[in-house]
Amino acid sequence: MDSSRSGIAEEGGPYSYHPLADGDTISSDDVRLKQLGYKQELTRGLSAIANFSVTFSVVSVLTGLTTMYNTGLTYGGPLTMVYGWPIVGVLTLIVGLSMAEICSAFPTSGGLYFWSAKLSGSDWGPFASWITGWFNIVGQWAVTTSIDYSLAQLISVIILLSTGGNNGGGYEASKYVVICFHGAILLLHAIINSLPITWLSLFGQVAAAWNLVGVFVLMILIPSVATERASAKFVFTHFNTDNGEGINSKVYIFVLGLLMSQYTLTGYDASAHMTEETKSADKNGPRGIISSIGISVIVGWGYILGITFAVTDISYLLDENNDAGGYAIAEIFYQVFKSRYGTGVGGIICLGVVAVAIFFCGMSSVTSNSRMAYAFSRDGAMPFSSVWHKVNNQEVPINAVWLSALISFCMALTSLGSSVAFQAMVSIATIGLYIAYALPIFFRVTLARKSFIPGPFNLGRYGILVGWIAVLWVATISVLFSLPVSYPITNETLNYTPVAVGCLFILVITSWIFGARHWFRGPITNIDG
Repeated sequence: MDSSRSGIAEEGGPYSYHPLADGDTISSDDVRLKQLGYKQELTRGLSAIANFSVTFSVVSVLTGLTTMYNTGLTYGGPLTMVYGWPIVGVLTLIVGLSMAEICSAFPTSGGLYFWSAKLSGSDWGPFASWITGWFNIVGQWAVTTSIDYSLAQLISVIILLSTGGNNGGGYEASKYVVICFHGAILLLHAIINSLPITWLSLFGQVAAAWNLVGVFVLMILIPSVATERASAKFVFTHFNTDNGEGINSKVYIFVLGLLMSQYTLTGYDASAHMTEETKSADKNGPRGIISSIGISVIVGWGYILGITFAVTDISYLLDENNDAGGYAIAEIFYQVFKSRYGTGVGGIICLGVVAVAIFFCGMSSVTSNSRMAYAFSRDGAMPFSSVWHKVNNQEVPINAVWLSALISFCMALTSLGSSVAFQAMVSIATIGLYIAYALPIFFRVTLARKSFIPGPFNLGRYGILVGWIAVLWVATISVLFSLPVSYPITNETLNYTPVAVGCLFILVITSWIFGARHWFRGPITNIDG
């Protein structure tokens, strides 16, 4: 390996943290990046608001809660959603606080895998970096897959309702049509992400505004238009045990219902992956992580309450024979307007608002994916790394953008063979990604407990405590979301999450033992001399 591409120096060396004097922000950011071992290749065009906007759009409560509302209704219903959301929100914020502290110390596009390398020391750094990086990037690709496939499904539901609904002979798209929708959406996302960062910044801020305004409009509009509304007692106390899945334990049902909340509150590592394009990255990167989680928790709870007040018959909403084919929120929107105005057009328009939010979510997710792929390949961790870390004349990692879109499309092809296989793959989006979140935090509170040098944002003496809570929560959800979701257990009802995550783990470890350990040295400097 070229001497100019050697491993980045350990803590205390030329690339460790040195506070910078106030002055030219962009210059200071470039110097800080150089301390970490990298030259500035991407354009620093993102403000604090722009960084937050990208991440808030990736988290997107309209996306997660709309597409996972069926899960919430099935497992516990109103009580699980109304109380589970803030519980998961607070614990997710704790994970985000720990990540933000580390991000402030190491503001690079590599994010999690770079943090793991620096926090694990020279002996364990390369291995820690390898396993964290692969869980992170595969988890991100799975997130993009699930987002854009969810949009493709929603588009098919909108077409179904627009042509008369399930009971009126409406057009029901086949799985092949849905996959074509998915491919077209990814194509658009790849084209948009090929634009300069100034355009992405603009799109990101529009996306954040759309998500924020859309939540408030829908949470007020839907219960207001409804001719029949649920009582406060129903919304705050009703616990649905009639899940049709053979599960009777209330605790078990409540736990499974938390998946809706935890799936929604993912993707906030995007702020870290955008730090090399963010001004005052060691401050604004952490702010983006924390604010995107905090605001999402608040507006998401309002969205859950607003929509749930329009719920009057859970079993009908989940019935595949209803007009929306069992898509609960689509059925709610459609019936709310149909019952008052005699037509469901207003509900279809509301679904269009959600569809645009999901489109923006997928767009921002591809942005985050591409920056992670750019950084990971810059350090030589990916096959054909020299191709994926190149930037074009607009300083956009163009090859990484199209690679991310292509892989996300290929992942969705599993839906053509088996819904079980597709769900197993998408499960990596939650558990796989959270494992990547927890690894650097674990190294921060163990191996780097005394050596960690914080950046401008830090948790002070509470950093260790907050870090341990974050690690324990990720360990808990990794177990909980691997539990069976239906009984009796068959090939069709088995929860393949542990299988999917286990296979990914085996592939990563095997590739390390038989190949990468001989040449991968963790993050490597690209500064000559």
